[in-house]
Amino acid sequence: MAEGAVSFLLDKVARFVENEMMLLSGDHREEVLYLRGELERMRAFLKVADAMEESDEEIKVWVKQVREIAHETEDALDEFTLLQAHDHADGLYGSLHRFSCCIKNIKSSYRIVSELQGINSRIKSICGVHNRLLHKLSGAQQGSGPKNAGNTWQDALLLDKTDLVGIDEPKQKLVGWLVLGGSGREVVSVAAMGGMGKTTLAKQVYDDAEVKKHFKIRAWITVSQSFKIELIEELLKDMIRQIFGVVSRTVPEGLDSMNNDRLRRIIKDLLRKRRYLIVLDDVWRLDVWDALKHALPKNGCGSRVMLTTRNADVASTSGVESIGKVYNLNPLPPKESWYLFCRKTFQGDACPSYLEEICKNILRKCEGLPLAIVAISGVLATKDKRRIDEWDKVCRSLGAEIEGNDKLKDLKKVLSLSFNDLPYYLKTCLLYLSIFPEDYQIEQMRVIRLLIAEGFVEAKEGKTLEEVAEDYLDELLKRGLLQAAATTSDGRVKMYHVHDLLREIIVTKSRDQNFTTIAKDLINGMWPDKVRRLSVHNTVQNVPAVQRNRCVSQLRSLFLFGVVEKICIGKLFPGAFRLLHVFDLQNSRIQKFPVDIANLYYLKYLSFRGTKIKSIPSFIGKLQNLETLDLKHTRVTELPVEILKLTRLRHLLVYHFKLESYEYFHSRYGFKIQGNIGTLRSLQKLCFIEANEGGGTIMTELGNLFQLRRLGIVKLRKEDGKSLCLSLKKLTNLRALSLISIEEEEILDLEHLSSPPPLLQRLYLRGRLEKLPHWIPSLHGLVRLYLKWSRLKNDPLVLLQNLPNLVHLELLQVFQGDTLFFRAGGFQKLKVLGLDEFSELRCVQVEKGAMPCVEKLIIQRCNLLKKVPLGIEHLTKLKVLEFFDMPEELINTLRPDEEGSDYWKVANIPEVYSTYWREGWEVNSLESLSEGENSPKRSTIILKSHELQTRWK
Repeated sequence: MAEGAVSFLLDKVARFVENEMMLLSGDHREEVLYLRGELERMRAFLKVADAMEESDEEIKVWVKQVREIAHETEDALDEFTLLQAHDHADGLYGSLHRFSCCIKNIKSSYRIVSELQGINSRIKSICGVHNRLLHKLSGAQQGSGPKNAGNTWQDALLLDKTDLVGIDEPKQKLVGWLVLGGSGREVVSVAAMGGMGKTTLAKQVYDDAEVKKHFKIRAWITVSQSFKIELIEELLKDMIRQIFGVVSRTVPEGLDSMNNDRLRRIIKDLLRKRRYLIVLDDVWRLDVWDALKHALPKNGCGSRVMLTTRNADVASTSGVESIGKVYNLNPLPPKESWYLFCRKTFQGDACPSYLEEICKNILRKCEGLPLAIVAISGVLATKDKRRIDEWDKVCRSLGAEIEGNDKLKDLKKVLSLSFNDLPYYLKTCLLYLSIFPEDYQIEQMRVIRLLIAEGFVEAKEGKTLEEVAEDYLDELLKRGLLQAAATTSDGRVKMYHVHDLLREIIVTKSRDQNFTTIAKDLINGMWPDKVRRLSVHNTVQNVPAVQRNRCVSQLRSLFLFGVVEKICIGKLFPGAFRLLHVFDLQNSRIQKFPVDIANLYYLKYLSFRGTKIKSIPSFIGKLQNLETLDLKHTRVTELPVEILKLTRLRHLLVYHFKLESYEYFHSRYGFKIQGNIGTLRSLQKLCFIEANEGGGTIMTELGNLFQLRRLGIVKLRKEDGKSLCLSLKKLTNLRALSLISIEEEEILDLEHLSSPPPLLQRLYLRGRLEKLPHWIPSLHGLVRLYLKWSRLKNDPLVLLQNLPNLVHLELLQVFQGDTLFFRAGGFQKLKVLGLDEFSELRCVQVEKGAMPCVEKLIIQRCNLLKKVPLGIEHLTKLKVLEFFDMPEELINTLRPDEEGSDYWKVANIPEVYSTYWREGWEVNSLESLSEGENSPKRSTIILKSHELQTRWK
C-alpha cells in the first residue's frame, strides 16, 4: 500500500520544509524539494497501482520500491530532526556538551543528506520504470464499463441455493416486503459483509413465483465494486434492454449514442404506469444510487427497488430517501454452520469424533460466513480423513491456505474486494488492526489514540483528531470490515472485532508490505530486514533474546500482548529504538518505569495500563512529544511536577479500582499532582485527579483546560464547589464529567454553576447533594446519569423525567422517600434503569406511557420493597428484569404456582399479559444468598426474554 506511505510522507515533508528547511544549505534544500515533487507526481497513480499489484508482477515490484523509498525518506527526515532536538544542561558542562553535539551533528547531517541524495538517485531510476508503466496505470485509471468491471467472476461467486442454510425465513420476509406494503415506490436493501450470501438470497427472491406473478416488469442490474460513476450510462442502457425485452418492444434506435438524461427519460416514460421490480446488485457507493434513482418513477403502482450492498450507509440512506426497509443478513448460527460444514466436508456423513475438535476450531474462524464455510469445506473434503496432521495444519495456517490454495482464491477475492475499495487512510487504519491478536476485543479509544500517535489521522477543520479517527472506524463499521463487539447503553461502540478470515488477509497484507511484524514469526525467522511495527503475541520467550541481531533501528511501534515472562526493558534500549512513536506495555509483567524511555524523543503514546508500576520518575518531562500517558489500573498515585512540561499531552489516565465491598465496587482512586495543571492545555481527557488538600487551586486551574472532553475528579470537598463551578462554566467542550466526594457524607456543592457545559452527555455524581443541582434538567444532550449517595429529600424523578435524550439512569441512595412514581409521558427514551439501596422505599409505581423504551430494569438492596413495581405490565419492551439481594416476600411473588413448574409469575399482572410473560420469559438464575445466621434470607432472580438470550449467545 504505497499510496498511504507516500501520502503520510508528503505530510511529513511539508512540516519539515516549514520547520527544518532553513538548517539545510541551498543544494541540500533542492534535494528535499526534488524529492517532494517526484513523490507528488507518483502519488497520482499509486491508488491504481496498489489495486493492480496482486495481478501484475511488474507493478508489484514498482509499488514495493516506492514504498521502501517512502520509508527510508521518513527515517532520514526523522533522524535529521532528532539531531536538532538535544536537551543540553546549563553551565560549563552544558556548553561543552553543546559544542560536542554540534561537531557530531555536522557529521551526521552530511550523512543524512548523503542518504537523501542516494534516495533521489533511486527515485530517478524508479521514475524511468514509472514512465514505462504509465500506459497500464492510465488505462486502469480511466476504467471500463460494467461488462468488464469484475462481473466475469461474479456468477462464480454465487453460492448454490443448497449452500444457504436457513434461507427460507429471510427469503419469505423479503418476498413479503416486496409484494405487500404501500403503493409508493419502496426500496428494500439487503446489507452484509462480503461472502454472506446477499446476491444468492436476492436472486432466490427475484426468481420466486409469487414475486414473478406480482411484478410483470423485472430487471437485474449488477453494479460491482470497480464500477465508475462516469459510466452510469452503461447501467441505464442495460436496464433499457432488459425492460424492453420484458415488454416485447424493440430497443430504441441510437441507444448506444444517447446521453444519460435521454436514457433516464426513456426508462421513466416506460415505467410511469407500470408496477416494476429493479434489483441493483452489489452497490458500493451512494453516488450510484443517486445517479439511478431519478430514472425510477414514484408512480403509485407499488413498485419496488431492491439493493444488495456491503455498505450499511448505502442501505440506510437509500431507505430514508425513499420509503423502505433494510434487511441485515446475519451470520449463520453455530448449529446451522456445523450442519453446512459437515454436509460439504463429509458429503452428508457425520464428522469423525477424532476430527471434531479440529473441525470446530476451523469452523469458529469462519464465524458463520457461508462462503467461507463452503470454500474451506471444499479444501477439507479432499483431505485424507486418516491424516489428522493434515487437518491440523489447515487449522493452524489458515492464512497461508487462503493465500496459496486455488480452491480459496474466490473467497480471498471476495474479502479482498472490500479492502481494495477503501481510500488509503482507511486501508492504513484497517491494516493497523493487524497488531492485535486473534479474537482480541479492540477498545475504541485505544485504537483512536494509537492512530493519532502514528500520524495516520488527517486534520479536518472543525473536528478534533479524535473525532476524525472515530469517523474512520465508523466508516469501516458501515462497510462491514469491523464488527461492534460491545456497545454502551447509549449506543456508542466500545469494543471492535475483526472477522477471523478478514484478519488473516490483513495480517498477510501487513506482513507483505512491511507494515507490521507479528512476533510469532520471530521463531521461524520471518522478520523483514527493517521492522517498522512489532507486535509480540503470547510468547514465553524473553523479548530481548528474541529481537537480538535483528534490524530494529527504524522501529516506530512496539506492542506486547500476553507476554508471560518478566521483561528486561533495559536490554531493549541500546539506542536502537530512537525513532519509537508508540510503546504499549498494557498488562505486561513490568514493575518499574524504564530509565531509557527518557531518550525516546518521538514517543507519543506510552501505556503501562494494568502493570504493577508504582511511581513515575521526574525525567518523564523529557518526552516533549508525548500525547497519551495511560497509567490506568497501575499502582501510581502521584505524578511528578515535571509532567506539566508535556504541553502536547492529550490524554492523561491515572486511576484504578479497589474491590473492597459491593458498595464500593465503582470506587475510583486517582492521582495527586503539584503545580499548575492548567498548563496542559492540549488535554482532551483527564481522569482522575485528586482535589484533596489545596484543591481550590487545582479547581481554578482546571478552567484553563478548554479542550477537555472528559474530566474526572476525586476527593472533592464542599469548599471546592465554588471554584469548581467557575471552571466548569469555561469547559464548553466537555462531554463527560465524573465528580466524587472525599467521603460518603461530604456534600458536593454544585449550585454555583450558572451555565453548565452545553455538550455534556454523561454525568456521574457520587456524594451528598443538598438538593438536585438546578442545571441538570437543562442538559438536553444528557444520555447517561449516575447519582450515588445523594440522599435527596424530594423525589428527583419529577425533575429528571423530561430529559429528552436520557437512555441510562442509575440511582443509589438517592431518595429517602417511601414511593417512587414514574408518570405517564416521562423518560421517553430511557432504556436502562437501576435502583439501588433505597432504604425507605416500599412502592414503585409505573403509569401507562412512562418509560416506553425501557429494556433493562435492575432493583437491588431495597429492604422494604416487597412487591414488584406496580404497572410493570406497561413496560412492553422490557427484556431483562433483575432483582438482587431483595426481601424473600418479593421473591415469593415470582415463584411458580405449582411445584416443578417452569413458569414464573409476576404479581399484579393482568391475565392476558401474564400469559405472554409465561410464554416469552424464563428464569435465568435463582440464587439464595445468606447474609448471616440471624439475618433474613435474601434471593436473586434474573428474568430475561428468549429474544435477548438468543442474541447474546
